[in-house]
Amino acid sequence: MRTLSPEPGEVDLVERYAYPPGVTWMRANMVASLDGAAQRDERSGGLGNAADRHLFLLLRGLADVVVIGAGTVRAEGYGPVRPSEGWDGVREGRPPVPPLAIVSRSLDLDFDAPVFTEAQVPTIVLATATADPVRLKAAREHADVIIAGRDSLDFPAAVRELATRGHRRLLCEGGPTVLGQVVAAGLLDELCLTLSPMMLGGNPTRILNGPPVDVPPDMALAHALQDKEFLFLRYTRNR
Repeated sequence: MRTLSPEPGEVDLVERYAYPPGVTWMRANMVASLDGAAQRDERSGGLGNAADRHLFLLLRGLADVVVIGAGTVRAEGYGPVRPSEGWDGVREGRPPVPPLAIVSRSLDLDFDAPVFTEAQVPTIVLATATADPVRLKAAREHADVIIAGRDSLDFPAAVRELATRGHRRLLCEGGPTVLGQVVAAGLLDELCLTLSPMMLGGNPTRILNGPPVDVPPDMALAHALQDKEFLFLRYTRNR
């Protein structure tokens, strides 16, 4: 056991969070309180600070696509990804923003919402073959639809299809149910976890919501950064 002493000076976040070249890579970005809560007042944003928000936006800029569950889109009031300060150079040779890829089995989505109507790059919907035909038709009129799986989403198939479209640097923003499915499918390569100095009690949702994982991924600490009382942990999967 040893002390983790903070290094003096600022770090280059673009360098620290660069994706490995030449591979398809699934990164997740989550925030949790000291007692494991993934939300405050039913929103993850209530746990962060300005540095967490800055990192949240930077990780989007580094990604080719942002994977998000429909429930989180509704609960957090998601809009489309927009260009952000600090993106200088990180999207060279790529579209100005990464598209959102919304996971939805029921397709209970508002297709007239800005997340579809104001997106600079068409929003993607990850759906199943048994989705309601009327909702599926509406989705195809407003989004780029990928069918992966019949009754439940086949995440490996969805990731393969995204990769064939050039989306190899994936960022999963949750929510906890979607992240649980990603981990269960063995797809998580990296977890970026902001540890918030709060203790909320109760019976909160954790960053992972789902049945026990049969084979938990073996994760290694890649770095630990600090801003005031917040810790920014980055874990990568041992192969």
